[in-house]
Amino acid sequence: MSEFVVRTISAVVMVSVAICALFLGGYWFAVFVAAAATAVFYEWTRLTKGWGAGWYISGFAYSLLAALALLWLRDRADSGLWLVVWAFIIVWATDIGAYLVGRSIGGPKLAPAISPGKTWAGFYGGVAAATILSGAWVLVMQLHWILILVAPLFSVVAQGGDLFESWIKRRAGVKDSGRLLPGHGGAFDRLDGLLPVAILTALISFAGVA
Repeated sequence: MSEFVVRTISAVVMVSVAICALFLGGYWFAVFVAAAATAVFYEWTRLTKGWGAGWYISGFAYSLLAALALLWLRDRADSGLWLVVWAFIIVWATDIGAYLVGRSIGGPKLAPAISPGKTWAGFYGGVAAATILSGAWVLVMQLHWILILVAPLFSVVAQGGDLFESWIKRRAGVKDSGRLLPGHGGAFDRLDGLLPVAILTALISFAGVA
């Protein structure tokens, strides 16, 4: 079985599980989020082993804040379920758009010293895809219009989270954060963009902006 097929099957399974847990809510979503956050933190500690207590504490805080943000959005925020879906769309559309456009166009590298495969074309493709698809979701679900304006920024944040994780892996001298997900590496590899996006989405909702 080719790597592309493995990646595709794994992606479909992961998305299906995430969506099912999200819509079930309650205990199911809490367990799903807790498991994901625990896996991210575990991989973070393996990557940053020997870097000092500050990295351990920051990894714990980062994964915990993202988990709490998702749980708060799902159960406490107005239109929380649809906001979480919006955050998912931002991250997934960014990843897919960046991959497809980057592979199709190529061109100048975005951050060759950190992640040689990423290009500026992919960067803009990811922002465009996230803005269009999340904007459509906002209109269909009648969410706050401000989400359309912040979508490009959140897409940039998602790609920043990806680059941050790539920098950690490069410093640690590894290709993937783990081997939990066939064809995708570890949990941190798949959730690197969602972590900051979830936190920011909860913040703008808590502040009453969206």
